[in-house]
Amino acid sequence: MGKITKNEESKASKNIVNRQEIFNQYRPRLQAIAYRMLGKLGDAEDVVQETFIKWQQVSLQEIQSPQAYLTTIVTRLCIDYLRSVRVQREQYVGTWLPEPIVSHKSDEPKELVELADSLAMAFLVMLERLSPVERAIFLLREVFEYDYDEIGIIVHKNSANCRQIVRRAKQHLGTNRSRFNASLEQQEQLTRKFIEACNQGDLQGLIDLLTADITLWSDGGGKVKALLKPMQGATKVARFLIALRRSKLIPNYDLELVRVNCQIGIIYSLEGIVQNVVTFEFVPCRIQSIYFVRNPDKLRRIFSSAHGAQIARIKK
Repeated sequence: MGKITKNEESKASKNIVNRQEIFNQYRPRLQAIAYRMLGKLGDAEDVVQETFIKWQQVSLQEIQSPQAYLTTIVTRLCIDYLRSVRVQREQYVGTWLPEPIVSHKSDEPKELVELADSLAMAFLVMLERLSPVERAIFLLREVFEYDYDEIGIIVHKNSANCRQIVRRAKQHLGTNRSRFNASLEQQEQLTRKFIEACNQGDLQGLIDLLTADITLWSDGGGKVKALLKPMQGATKVARFLIALRRSKLIPNYDLELVRVNCQIGIIYSLEGIVQNVVTFEFVPCRIQSIYFVRNPDKLRRIFSSAHGAQIARIKK
């Protein structure tokens, strides 16, 4: 076997660098797709890494469009993953909620802020009602704006089938109902009122902040106490929250206003360790849904910040 010349080494090195640069160009989009598909940052990162491995193994001369190739790989890997964990999620103790992305002030991860509306917890929870393939088609079309021919190639379906699946998904999800895109200032105002009402034990004030058909979701994963089923109704939810606040079983939590999936939310921490992340779905002047993520496996990446906007400490 002949020796590798310096010129050949240099050419190989440039190819590696070029391949890395191309992948890095599309990494934010791949991460955005994977998180919305899977609802867990760690799983999304694993899928993106596996996509990179496959990218390293393919000949660049065979790739007409790096973006199309990488999108296809990451989407198919996500579909395969969701199919593999279907039984696991069906056996999940209580309600399964996506892993929240928490940031302080305005430092949301750039790779996830793209199309921020589709990061909302309410939107991600809604996607759980779709099959893996339906979710992929719906996201690629409605969020990332791929055309039906491109989507068909990715999921091995014709464009007519993809169009029909998107139409059925919209009907199933009820996405035609009007949604309220509250500004961050409006979200913060309602969130502060929510905290104040809970802290003061103001039942009527809390009821007035909630829609009549509000739903409270709680995810403990069977590892900490949480509701096993969603709770509905303003009075019922308000009474539960007030009772929870007054419970002697609840320690002296620190509260901090943060961004949760690019919206205003709250983290509850104890001695610097996050115990609970809360986020909301808003409608005009009201809270439509409340999401409590308590599963410690989904809070490991989240830290209380000394630089955050601390607003209260619960006192018994």
